[in-house]
Amino acid sequence: MQVIGIIVSLMAGGLLAMALGPKSAQASRLAALAGLAVATILFFPLLMLAISETGSGTGAGAVWLSQISIEWIPRFGIRLLFAVDGIAVILIGLTLLLGYISLLSAWSEITKRCGFFYFCLLFTLAGVVGVFSALDLFLFFVFWEVMLIPMFLIITVWGHENRYYAALKFFIYTQASSLLMLLSMLVLVHMHWQQSGTISFSWFDLLETDTSGRLGFWLMLGFFVAFVVKLPGIPVHNWLPDAHTQAPTPGSILLAGILLKTGAYGLLRFIFPLFPEAALEFTPIAMTLGVISVLYAAKLAFAQNDIKRLIAYASISHMGFVTLGIFAWNAISLQGTLVQIVAHGLSSAGLFAIAGLIQQRTHTRALDELGGLWPQVPRLSALMMFFAIAALGLPGLGNFVGEFMILLGTFQTSPIAAVVAALGMVLAPVYALIIMQKAFFGTPSADAKSTSVDLVPHEIFMLAILVVGLIILGFWPGLLTNLSEPGMLDLMRNGLPAGQGG
Repeated sequence: MQVIGIIVSLMAGGLLAMALGPKSAQASRLAALAGLAVATILFFPLLMLAISETGSGTGAGAVWLSQISIEWIPRFGIRLLFAVDGIAVILIGLTLLLGYISLLSAWSEITKRCGFFYFCLLFTLAGVVGVFSALDLFLFFVFWEVMLIPMFLIITVWGHENRYYAALKFFIYTQASSLLMLLSMLVLVHMHWQQSGTISFSWFDLLETDTSGRLGFWLMLGFFVAFVVKLPGIPVHNWLPDAHTQAPTPGSILLAGILLKTGAYGLLRFIFPLFPEAALEFTPIAMTLGVISVLYAAKLAFAQNDIKRLIAYASISHMGFVTLGIFAWNAISLQGTLVQIVAHGLSSAGLFAIAGLIQQRTHTRALDELGGLWPQVPRLSALMMFFAIAALGLPGLGNFVGEFMILLGTFQTSPIAAVVAALGMVLAPVYALIIMQKAFFGTPSADAKSTSVDLVPHEIFMLAILVVGLIILGFWPGLLTNLSEPGMLDLMRNGLPAGQGG
């Protein structure tokens, strides 16, 4: 199966990069690029299959484009079970694309222990691909851990002044929530064994488990907390601003563009399908937390002077829409959620990439130490404006489509939540304008840093990819929604409580 080849090629590229690192930094970069290129080549058959199935009109009958199941630990019903639908294809494609962006951003920034860095980067990508494709819950947990450890090392080794504190906070939050998910997972498997007489970690088998009642609600809550920590959402968001601020630019791109999306994917794939009644009961609370995330994180963004910290809080605000869309649980909101996941991945990667470029050139992230950059670096400034207006939801770009569909779908479930959350789209231009005004326009302050180095070719190429992606997504969102429709319909059917099927 192609997805196994993708994971293996990413890991092999990482190992080769680490082996070559002590001999030549350039060789380690090329090895990492080769591993990612092979993974991309292996991904294309999956993409073509998804496109052909979509075009053939087979609909929900072709939900799973590729599946493989190999015995791993038969005594405990654990298998190497990988299954890919249109949703997974889209998210794996986003992972590989942002992998290239991370590599390009690291080209000039990472100058020490290059081989080890590219090893960590590619193993993080491999873990994320595994999360998006593993449907044995134990295997899913293994990949969930695989992506966390190298990310912890990226922050610790190549981060900025307070990197140890930020990395430790990241590790504590994510590991504590992961252990909670593991405990919930084991109890769910035990519940399935009591009901069926067989031990299985398969997502397909666990769909048949009756999870109604108080125990099912607490198990759902265990999964929810684990995923919302990664998303992250209020009130378990505190690790993200520190991690983003202290991570190197490639690390911030991985965090915002890819790792946060694993939390959204977990909510989408596991909460309603495995715990339909508990999820329905929890919906008012989850939607309230989503609205709070949208508004409170936007308010916190206003108060930030560190440009990366401001973008991090804005990211939390935008991911609050994802929580809303998932728990509205209808066709429009779910499709809007997927569009928002991809659009936010592209726009946040662009914002953090440019924030990193500013820091490289001026040696500061403080907005009050910047000012008047537009005349000095016009290309960088223009692209920063593009990504800022993309993030605030300008019509014609991907973020607008995602947030509009989420609000439209949420209105069908909870009009009040939709109306209040819509204020987030009003607040977003304010913190976008704060960045542009303080850093790029106006008269520079006495402490303002100057630079004369504008974007170089590989940086222009890196950012142009993201620009084109956001424009395509804004004008042709059907490229994603058509691809994901069979998988979304299947999730919706599985997520209906007993007696509400249709």
